[in-house]
Amino acid sequence: MGFFTIDWRDGKVVMIDQRYLPENETYNTYQNYEEVAKAIEVMVIRGAPAIGIAAAMGMALAAREGAETGSREKFEETMQNAHNRLYRTRPTAINLAWALDRMKHLVEGMNEAPPQEMAKACEEEAKKVLSEDIDINRRMGFNGAEYLNDGDTVLTHCNAGALATGGYGTALGVIRAAVEQGKKIHVYADETRPFLQGARLTTWELMKDNIPVTLITDNMAGHLMKQGKIDRVVTGADRVAANGDAANKIGTYSVAVLAQRHNVPFYIAAPLSTIDLKTRSGDDIPIEERTPYEVTHVLGKQIVPDHCQIAHPAFDVTPAELIRALFTEAGVAGPPSTETIAELFRK
Repeated sequence: MGFFTIDWRDGKVVMIDQRYLPENETYNTYQNYEEVAKAIEVMVIRGAPAIGIAAAMGMALAAREGAETGSREKFEETMQNAHNRLYRTRPTAINLAWALDRMKHLVEGMNEAPPQEMAKACEEEAKKVLSEDIDINRRMGFNGAEYLNDGDTVLTHCNAGALATGGYGTALGVIRAAVEQGKKIHVYADETRPFLQGARLTTWELMKDNIPVTLITDNMAGHLMKQGKIDRVVTGADRVAANGDAANKIGTYSVAVLAQRHNVPFYIAAPLSTIDLKTRSGDDIPIEERTPYEVTHVLGKQIVPDHCQIAHPAFDVTPAELIRALFTEAGVAGPPSTETIAELFRK
């Protein structure tokens, strides 16, 4: 694709800085878990699968730091501190906790090994999380592409592409797979206020792949649906509850309601690692509140009066009843429910 989201290179974590796209394609290098945690918090990297990969790599950096002390006690203390620090960065995206728990279980299973050996294993596991994510996205894309027809126009919200994952993408992975199958697909991308992931990121990566894309403001979707210009909606998710309710970037719920009103199929693409079977419904999903600055300023310029009151929930929850199907690497839950989602984990 001509770019990458995150990688492990020469013992360091390298990420594309998504805050500066599309103007500048800048890659930052991170050498310890605190730097990785801050990168997640300020949205150098974003998107649930990508955050999970970053967290796994942050733990690998922590393992090396702890091993270098030569003390098992210091190693364990460093790993616990890193786990706690990274866990606090973004509360809604479940892939973060999934990746941290995966790394924790790896270390716990090697409790008799020397810290240096555990550090090496953590590095290899973090790399594995990245490579698996790309493979998962391709399989998910293939499963979802069956639901797109040649000539379809597809609306997407936020960025659920290669930039939100290790590569290829979830929602955009479905679109990429359909294009690779020879289908002609035209994408409508919501701008996705306030961070403008659709305007800045989705359009950028689709144009790099020569996939036709038209940018619209968030309040244009209903108008286009009424005109019959939208055939499908596909988005990603940051957490899917056991009953199929899905948390995604704020504004997704509104799009789903509009899609139902206009009989436009609404789909979600998300890996199994985004499904949280411990969360029974969307009512139990924690919703991150982000800084008002992201609402009051656009590209560094203040656009509201001083002292204006701001609400900034970063996510909303779309009820399962509005979702026609959930695409995963293990198959499709259509429509998503406690039963159809549980079946995915039995395959």
